[in-house]
Amino acid sequence: MADYLTLPILAETGYAVLDAAAPLTDSAQWTELEYVSWRSSGVTRFAPLASFAGEVECNGFWNQTPPRTDKDGVWIDLQTALAPDLVRRAMEPGAGVGRCRVVELQPNTYADAVYNLHLDDNNRLNPRDTGWVVRGLENLTDDPGSLLILRSDRFDPSTETRIPLPAGTRVVIDTQRLWHAVWHRGSAPRYAMVTSWESGPELGTYLAAQHARTSVRRVELPAGLVEDAQHEMHRRIEDRRLALEAVDRAFELPTMSEA
Repeated sequence: MADYLTLPILAETGYAVLDAAAPLTDSAQWTELEYVSWRSSGVTRFAPLASFAGEVECNGFWNQTPPRTDKDGVWIDLQTALAPDLVRRAMEPGAGVGRCRVVELQPNTYADAVYNLHLDDNNRLNPRDTGWVVRGLENLTDDPGSLLILRSDRFDPSTETRIPLPAGTRVVIDTQRLWHAVWHRGSAPRYAMVTSWESGPELGTYLAAQHARTSVRRVELPAGLVEDAQHEMHRRIEDRRLALEAVDRAFELPTMSEA
């Protein structure tokens, strides 16, 4: 990242928590959007607000024609007309916006979240000497018992930060650096807006104005819960490895002696 414009506040931890935003009361701005399925962690749907070409789809800009980095997203008129407050908040920092979407996550378990920890591919094709792409998260529903899980090492729970998610919680994360997922302990779906922002002076100034901080009160979890989740993560990873191996074997071409 030395060749990119980055945010100094993210250098140490990879994340920053902003002052909470005033909760939005018009839930139709996220419940009435058009949602699409997309590969992600958990049982999740996405409602894109900005995409590669203004279509209701979620693909990375580098996976389009012509390919480019995840910057300069095109707002989707039919979606943004339903969610003016969300668009305003996404544009508020004055930083360049790439992909922007609302995420709908169904309730899950801590073990699910740990298994679903992942990194994002935000900076593929990103030209050197330009802003590093990070992601801003704003929780739209009130989920104080749910936790954003961040790890610098996917397999090491001692590197884990847990951030509660009441309505209005805002976090900026280098999601290409930190493994992340959400443990949603509610009984109804959780909604959050996720915006790809380009690092630079505009975003840095905005974070300072919003009193961004890089430390949060530690949320403790029972040691047994963490240990069980680690075992479950490794079990699921192994099951997935074996399943993929079985698929590969099923499609292997016969050797000449077998033909």
